[in-house]
Amino acid sequence: MTREVKIANKYIGDNHPCFVIAEIGINHNGSLENAKKLIDMAKSCGCDAVKFQKRTIELVYSKEELKTPRQSVFGETNEDLKRGLEFGFEEYQAIDEYCKKKNILWFVSCWDTKSVDFIEQFNVCAHKISSACLTDIELLKKVKSTKKPILLSTGMSTLDEIDNAVKILGEENLVIFHCTSTYPSANEELNLKVIPYLKEKYSCPIGFSGHEKGIFPTEASVLLGACAVERHITLDRTMWGSDQSASLEMEGLRKMIRDIRNIPVILGDGKKIVYENEIPIKKKLRKY
Repeated sequence: MTREVKIANKYIGDNHPCFVIAEIGINHNGSLENAKKLIDMAKSCGCDAVKFQKRTIELVYSKEELKTPRQSVFGETNEDLKRGLEFGFEEYQAIDEYCKKKNILWFVSCWDTKSVDFIEQFNVCAHKISSACLTDIELLKKVKSTKKPILLSTGMSTLDEIDNAVKILGEENLVIFHCTSTYPSANEELNLKVIPYLKEKYSCPIGFSGHEKGIFPTEASVLLGACAVERHITLDRTMWGSDQSASLEMEGLRKMIRDIRNIPVILGDGKKIVYENEIPIKKKLRKY
């Protein structure tokens, strides 16, 4: 077990400070330089980890889907777009080295079993199952076979589908993330009360993967018991790309992490006492 895996096992859990993941995903727009800037941003704001996405294009998409006309900076078809956004070995090797240099954890949402084998070359600290892949039984079994911490997003999923995924993955090494798969998510779609429900239903830690505008809902998720949170980040929300508008820029990310880190201090220990700073005020104001 590597140092990175031990750290992930230690900190992604109920009894530790909230684990904050910066989802870079495909917001690098196919640029390693952008990816490094986003890693720098996550590290400077105090994130615990960054996450990317990996797909084997010919396995994830049908030939018909790839041939579909789609204008982008990479070409005129859907295949041009998908391949343009995909990093290969050299890019991930550079990301691995850069994250180690910056002392920040990194891992990936793999969308197919071949991608799991590819990413395992870098001995990442954990694996994420995206909401889109929650019902992919072959992928779930493949990820479980790595014996690493697994983060499971539950957007667009029924309770029965979640139950089935949890049955396959087991709860021992699992964190379940409440999630809504709309980009960006409207307030009425967030349903944060699902977090305490999931904490009651399952014995594993519960997190929150947010796609909303702003930062308050993610902060509120921690108050409701989320031990880990994930948010998309971007260098600039006006950049080209499907996920940019639902992502946080540096200032928003910094404020969110500042507030999340303060939550345990604000909540205190639940024991009602008179604080030392209250004593002179009590003598001054209380008459009886």
